[in-house]
Amino acid sequence: MEHPILTTIRRAGFVPFGWFEPTTDDGVPGNARFVILIGNAGPEMFARFTRERDLSRDTLDQWTEDVAGALARDLDAAVAFPFSKPPLPFLTWARRAGAGHISPLGLNIHPVYGLWHAYRAALLFPVAFDLPTRKLGAHPCEACEERPCLSACPVNAFSIEGYDTRACAQHLAGGKGKECMEAGCLARRACPVGPEFRYSSQQTRFHMEAFLAARMKSM
Repeated sequence: MEHPILTTIRRAGFVPFGWFEPTTDDGVPGNARFVILIGNAGPEMFARFTRERDLSRDTLDQWTEDVAGALARDLDAAVAFPFSKPPLPFLTWARRAGAGHISPLGLNIHPVYGLWHAYRAALLFPVAFDLPTRKLGAHPCEACEERPCLSACPVNAFSIEGYDTRACAQHLAGGKGKECMEAGCLARRACPVGPEFRYSSQQTRFHMEAFLAARMKSM
């Protein structure tokens, strides 16, 4: 039987990706003794978001603050977000939580969900729970000889130097970026892990438009 806290997280539309007992080196705010990373994989979270908010006006971050904040209060926990300023080390926490590996694109890759997931919040508990330790397991990219993700981007935004967000945004803003806007990042789609968890066209376009708006604002 699943732990009741994990069941409550799932009922709120989130996926509990992993957990760990933090040390002073982890940079977890407050005096948390247990951290559970939650987010989206598959359609449930975005489906709830579309039911509760106006996609033309509301942001996913605002909704996440409201819903994850309420979930944290119900569970007697504090909450931290990946979009907070200054940014918190969510990808480092993911390694500690056994929630995946770093892909060649710099994104976290999960052995089941592939690149089709995202961390939305961390629940910070004042007490530790008796949950089984999760292990990272084999890195799926190590068995991927062709690594199509690195050659799929039409503007070569991904390289060993990192992610060229400016080149990506300029491509999306132009007429040639229509396929990426409608179906999602070509590099991300090229990954063979977890294709059944790819976002719907509605969710894909929502995320791409939000990314483009943020990048164009900062350019």
